[in-house]
Amino acid sequence: MRSLTLLQYEAEQDRVLWELNEAAGAIAQHTPHEQQNFYYVTVAGAASAFPVMSMSPITFSSFPFIVGLKMSLLDVTVFPKDFAWGAAIAAYQIEGGWNMDGRGPSIWDTFCHAKGRVFEDHTGDVACNSYQLWKEDLKCIQQLGLTHYRLSISWSRLLPDGTTNHVNPKGVAYYNKVIDDLISCNVTPMITLYHMDLPQALQDLGGWNWTDIADIFESYARFCFKTFGDRVKLWITLNEPYVCAKLGHEDGKFAPGIKDPGISVYLAGHNMLRAHTKAWHTYNDHFRSLQGGQVSLALNSDWAEPLDPGCPKDAAATERYKAFTLGWFAWPVFCTGDYPESMRFRIETRSLDVGYKQGLRLPHFSKEEPTPLGTADFFALNYYTSRKVKDLSSAGKNNELSFVGDQGAEGVIDPSWPICGVQWLAVVPDGLRKLLKYIKDTYSSLPIYITENGFSKMGPVQIEDADRSQFYQDTLQEVGKAISQDGVNVKGYFAWSLLDNFEWNDGFSVRFGLFHVDFSTPELKRTIYRSGREYAAVISKYRSQTKPKSI
Repeated sequence: MRSLTLLQYEAEQDRVLWELNEAAGAIAQHTPHEQQNFYYVTVAGAASAFPVMSMSPITFSSFPFIVGLKMSLLDVTVFPKDFAWGAAIAAYQIEGGWNMDGRGPSIWDTFCHAKGRVFEDHTGDVACNSYQLWKEDLKCIQQLGLTHYRLSISWSRLLPDGTTNHVNPKGVAYYNKVIDDLISCNVTPMITLYHMDLPQALQDLGGWNWTDIADIFESYARFCFKTFGDRVKLWITLNEPYVCAKLGHEDGKFAPGIKDPGISVYLAGHNMLRAHTKAWHTYNDHFRSLQGGQVSLALNSDWAEPLDPGCPKDAAATERYKAFTLGWFAWPVFCTGDYPESMRFRIETRSLDVGYKQGLRLPHFSKEEPTPLGTADFFALNYYTSRKVKDLSSAGKNNELSFVGDQGAEGVIDPSWPICGVQWLAVVPDGLRKLLKYIKDTYSSLPIYITENGFSKMGPVQIEDADRSQFYQDTLQEVGKAISQDGVNVKGYFAWSLLDNFEWNDGFSVRFGLFHVDFSTPELKRTIYRSGREYAAVISKYRSQTKPKSI
């Protein structure tokens, strides 16, 4: 067996040893580039092209069965033996089939079809067409070697008017097939019940501002637990209630497009927490003993630090920033059963300052309803970026109510942080480690699943996305440090996203996928990015080092 030992070289801050072996496996890509006395090959799993010591060009025919794998510095042994390696998606962002087979419209259908609200009037009418191309998605999942897959159910595909009075059997059949296919491939499904896409029929009755929505959500959740819970053991009730409330009911940038500053944002958030609470208690009381699953809600959060560490006002603003984002939903569930005292104090004080006399803007939880305290079996975290926080408590004093005015803080981007794609997404992998430790110390010692984390791209498509590949390596190293050095009980990591997809009001202009989707053709071909190949290599390495030893 012939082999070539490659030069040891330094790229970025990694020193990596490569080996080529003609019998190792099939090469994924091969591109010779002459430069001095070296020739370069790009190989599956490689972070970059690397030099082979040779005085003549290396051609594909020279070594038809070559694989080079990066000996990553990532120590996969720090991840627990049952660690969940996953990717995540959401129904409206990938499924398409918006009016097929009995599906009812959702608020995002209405929002997109209104025109002028989404980049170039893109819609999710077709998206990745996963409703019809599920088998292609499954191939992608298998190619990555995922152990877990996080997906959401389209509420209006299952229950077109949002209620159990009208069940769509074709919707039930679709999700049964998806779940069964995943399990047959040894992939564990994690299912989100609500990922931004409220049935329009319920929005017409008041949506998340309507008190009765919590009971209707509980009925929907009960139906899903009963229908799919014999196979699904990991449930997320709500995805990012902060985003749904603030962007959908304060800023009007997301569906349903409500701009009602300082009022609807808190009412919508409150009813979402009530809905989650009722669903969790229903599972706990009626399904847990038989099904043995776990239920939580996915909370998004930045890591936040003072803009000026020596400024007491910035330090206080940072605490308010945390209270009004993660604390808004985590404090009732993990700490006291009510909102952070500092949050309630700020809102009530601001109401007095502007002469607001129409009742409490931040509602109290009724003692006649089940408490939100303890309604999570694990902590589900969506992390994308970090912020430096400055004080705004004395800025813009006026008689207008707003969420930002209540918060009295502004998160800004450190100029030293690189930006990936969309302008809000600063790349700060070590912020995730800090946030994980903060959650452990502040909220809960429960297991933590990182249910979303990703790196966006815009502009021309780059299948060889070396910057995103580096991001995943850096981020997973920080997660490993949180586990091994900080003692955080991290149980899983879900990359956002499996596929390039419809990214809400950015439409298809922003890409997060481990697989590229060619939206210019009806076939919507999926092509794995380099970041996908390297993520697959990490998972493969983990599996090989954690599998039981044969006797």
